[in-house]
Amino acid sequence: EFALTMAAAVCFSSLVALSLSPMLASKLLKQQSTTGWVSLLPRAVNRVFDALRNGYGWLLDRILMWPVLVAGLMGLSIFGAYTAFNQLESEYVPREDRGAFFLAVRGPQGASYAYMERYMDEIERRLLPYIDTPDVDRLLIRAPGFGSDAFNQGFAVVNLGKWGTRRPADEIVSEVNRMVSDLPGIRAFAIMRQGLGGGQSKPVQFVIGGPSYETLSAWREKFIDALSEKDVGLVDIDWDYKETQPQFRVDIDYQRASDLGVTVSDIGATLQTMLGSRRVTTYFENGEEYDVILEGLREDQSNPDDIRNIFVRSAQSGALIPLSSVVNVRDAAGSPSLNRYNRVRAVTIEAGLEPGASLGTALDVMIETARNVLPDDASIDFKGQSLDYRTSGSSILFVFAIGCIIVFLVLAAQFESYVHPFVIMLCVPATLGGGVLGLWLSGETLNIYTQIGLIMLVGLAAKNGILIVEFANQLRDEGERFETAVRAAALSRFRPILMTGLTTIAGSLPLLLSSGAGAETRQAIGAVILYGVIAATFVTLVLVPPAYRLLARRTGSPNDVARKLDIQSEATGIITQPAE
Repeated sequence: EFALTMAAAVCFSSLVALSLSPMLASKLLKQQSTTGWVSLLPRAVNRVFDALRNGYGWLLDRILMWPVLVAGLMGLSIFGAYTAFNQLESEYVPREDRGAFFLAVRGPQGASYAYMERYMDEIERRLLPYIDTPDVDRLLIRAPGFGSDAFNQGFAVVNLGKWGTRRPADEIVSEVNRMVSDLPGIRAFAIMRQGLGGGQSKPVQFVIGGPSYETLSAWREKFIDALSEKDVGLVDIDWDYKETQPQFRVDIDYQRASDLGVTVSDIGATLQTMLGSRRVTTYFENGEEYDVILEGLREDQSNPDDIRNIFVRSAQSGALIPLSSVVNVRDAAGSPSLNRYNRVRAVTIEAGLEPGASLGTALDVMIETARNVLPDDASIDFKGQSLDYRTSGSSILFVFAIGCIIVFLVLAAQFESYVHPFVIMLCVPATLGGGVLGLWLSGETLNIYTQIGLIMLVGLAAKNGILIVEFANQLRDEGERFETAVRAAALSRFRPILMTGLTTIAGSLPLLLSSGAGAETRQAIGAVILYGVIAATFVTLVLVPPAYRLLARRTGSPNDVARKLDIQSEATGIITQPAE
């Protein structure tokens, strides 16, 4: 959507600039008087730009004499930006204030509804005072959670008050987490839902795959122990394979069952019918089909000893055989689910992040820990927002490379040269460095939104360089000397470059200063554009002229008279000085 919006906006603005703007200028622009109070503002603006242009001309004469020094300084700036890039925290999307958050509650496996109801009532009692404050608008408490077998789960939905009248959501979430952390029989953790890749799940989802669930259980314990020794901002660490679900294991004495004429299928069908339910047939009445379901009495299913009162018929004698004589019932504990990921037995370790903690740093530490403590046959992968973060990083580099290549090839077709596009593209690294440095100074993170902003800077950086290179080529085609053309092009395009930079900066300020819903994402893009355009404006004016002088001397059109004169001057040892 962002790419389509930008492309359409550029197309329409180009059409307006080539058609409507000239027509309006011919009708509306009149000769203005140079005296009187009406001309005070234009004269003041012109004086400012003239002073800046004179100062730039003084600087331009010196940087044209030392192009290698300018290249070295740009190299140092890029190195500094690379250092700042390594210092940036990375995540998939910035944490947004979505106006509501979830409080997920989990009890022990096998907990009853009455057990969870007691704790949910206590959570409700603690959260109700927030209703009387501007922080919370509505509160919803639910137990059990989603699903018919989730009696050990519950959740609360907290709808926050209006932006501007309440505290930041992160502050409220942290306070609620501290409030429910002392409840001994449950685990409760507040989760701020996210618009991309998050939903109601925790941001950190790390998957370990292995040959068997018993092996995975041992690997999980070793991994969690090693991870707990490192402070990376992980909170409420949990996993999906838990051997805590209360179960009854029914072991069949196959030899005795065979002697008594009882088959395994009869035992299974009897247990299913008496302890659960089983559809045995259907019947039709008045054109409707109905299922016939057999099930035992509820009062005979409340105690493990009730299995002693179940009988199964022998296939040999037809007598009723007590089920307890052919099976042995024992208590056990197991996992409520046996999950696979990419067709491999797997356990998923999930966790939340403390305020200020980085998803990228947490995942890097988890990967390093897994490599250190897990054997070579263990496989690791990611889910949810963690998977989106990992995949978006590689895809954004591909998109960025394709963008740079397309820009270079388009410019090469327009200039009919590979040198001129290369001179223009030299601005891109330093411009991106300015954007990264701006992110570091403003405390933003490297996320999907800032990456999109960095890609957009490729076009913004090339735009200013085109103004200087194209005008320098035109002056050379008209017969100007090479040195004169470079200097005249830079000075002539100084004001347009500065004005386009100022207008772009002004357009990014509302993004940077925004507040309310979605402000975090707008601020992230605004920071990249603001600092990137500042860097692009400076880099274009300082780097493009000396780079053009250093690399483009032997380029030009076949009819370029000035190029031939420059070559003759070099052959005779005569160097043309820049015009004053």
